Amino acid sequence: MVNYGQEWQGINFADAQDPYYNPDKAKAKFAEAKKELEAKGVQFPIHLDVSVDQSAKKGVLEASSLKQSIESVLGAENVVIDIQQLSTDDFDNSSYLAQTAAQKDFDIYNSGWSADYLDPSSYLDILNVNNGGMLQNIGLEPGEVNDKAKAVGLDTYTQMLEEANKEQEPAKRYEKYAEVQAWLVDSALAIPNVSLGGTPTLRKTVPFSSPFSQAGNKGVESYKYLKLQDKTVTADEYEKARQKWLKEKEESNKKAQEELAKHVK
Repeated sequence: MVNYGQEWQGINFADAQDPYYNPDKAKAKFAEAKKELEAKGVQFPIHLDVSVDQSAKKGVLEASSLKQSIESVLGAENVVIDIQQLSTDDFDNSSYLAQTAAQKDFDIYNSGWSADYLDPSSYLDILNVNNGGMLQNIGLEPGEVNDKAKAVGLDTYTQMLEEANKEQEPAKRYEKYAEVQAWLVDSALAIPNVSLGGTPTLRKTVPFSSPFSQAGNKGVESYKYLKLQDKTVTADEYEKARQKWLKEKEESNKKAQEELAKHVK
């Protein structure tokens, strides 16, 4: 990341914490941007629409939090977040259910994406100018390389993706995709705003009896093999089951790799 500027020096990218929120750096960067934009005739404040389903209390609170965070740091005289509270139908039709980029009526969209399979491409390909699944959310149609896409560098981004995808040696492949991710983070076209940590649960399902996967839906939507027990699972029971599962998984993965090596030459 430091290749993109000293502002990335010393950033902690560990999970379950926020590496990006830094008011001082944001103010400094905005001051540079404002000077450049004013020279081009842009008038302030800049108004940005954020649409939200008015019946979704959590969503309304999230939008209000975003507004407060941005305006309190950059100043409402510079940037104003206009929260558009819509009916459920209007919100869906102008966002998730919209069929074209033109129908997506917002300036900032709070969205998410889960990988379909365990490869960096499953996340990073979403903004590929040729077929990106999230392109419409930033006003672009897949397959239409236009001046807007080039202006924000997505043509370069796609070239980096294609080069990374050609690499089949895992370690080198991951290094190339790490470079792609660094470019995307620095571009701020997509800004991570959620980092998941530990979540308390209350359960009577036997820990680790159900299928598991880090991507796709096998680990979250399948009831195959799932077992129930009469009493609530305690923290001690869960941890013992977890350690047993980790040991068995390590042995199973090793065996699978050995068997795979016999078939792949």
